Amino acid sequence: MAAARILRLEPALAALNAAAEETRLRLLALLSQSELTVSEIVTILGQSQPRVSRHLKLLVEAGLVERRREGAWAFFRLSPSNQAGAIARDVAAWLDPDDLVLIEDQARLAEVRQARAENAARYFAAHAAEWDDIRSLHVPEARVEDAMCEAVGAAPVRTLLDLGAGAGRMLELFAPLAERAIGVDLSPAMLAVARGRMEETGLRNVQLRQGDIYALPIERNSIDLAIMHQVLHYLDDPARALREAARVLAPGGRLLVIDFAPHQEEALRDKHAHRRLGFSESEIVGLLDQAGLETVLHRALAPETGESAKLTVSLWLARDPRIIADPIPASSYETA
Repeated sequence: MAAARILRLEPALAALNAAAEETRLRLLALLSQSELTVSEIVTILGQSQPRVSRHLKLLVEAGLVERRREGAWAFFRLSPSNQAGAIARDVAAWLDPDDLVLIEDQARLAEVRQARAENAARYFAAHAAEWDDIRSLHVPEARVEDAMCEAVGAAPVRTLLDLGAGAGRMLELFAPLAERAIGVDLSPAMLAVARGRMEETGLRNVQLRQGDIYALPIERNSIDLAIMHQVLHYLDDPARALREAARVLAPGGRLLVIDFAPHQEEALRDKHAHRRLGFSESEIVGLLDQAGLETVLHRALAPETGESAKLTVSLWLARDPRIIADPIPASSYETA
């Protein structure tokens, strides 16, 4: 870990000089707690938008802060992986939390987070009937989530990716296993819901990104565990999405796919924009194989006696077959 902190003199001076100003120190303290937009920062600091943008620009140029575009909005957070970001986190940790200025900033940050949570709650309320309609058709979510947790196991992972993050439930469930978690979704509205959910749960290792599942804003060979939960049936090209998921997996990385088994519920196509009415075991195994992944588990969760559900939920766990220095033991998997 010490080697990762080594920084050459010039960028180290640039990072420290960028941090050496009151407003920018306040920004580092805030961004160590939450990902924020310019408008949110303006509200918290009580400064003009041009002034806030100027300070953020200096922090971004020094590598202390990362700027990420999401539609018409830009989000800022401490740089998660470079050495200057490590300096930023250290500097933020050095600041006295009992300082009056920082206490006031934290109070206004709490108000921003509360507003996010309220917006998320309104969105949930507006769509609750639609989601409840779908949930009523398949086996209880608790059974599905238990099976997912069993398939993934309890071992920690470095980087987790949730593809089609939606409201953030998969991140809530699995981000505690990861050093770093990323949720990708095309919808800014759903990302806003997920962001509110992450604030409520207190998860600080999660980054949310707007992105196309066919062209993920993720580096090749960087993900240890990827999850694609109830996403494929919305897509016009599931094979392409699985190939893109395989592209970002690190050697030995795993991909967990959860979707419906084949069914005849045409209402899901008409009312909820499902393009596919489920997938057979062999179809997904074949697509995973074409993507260069090895299927190590398949499990079908069919409705049990007494359940009103009609649909079976299937799980597939695949892994990148490339050899890694510390391979995951084959005995940790159950093959279908």
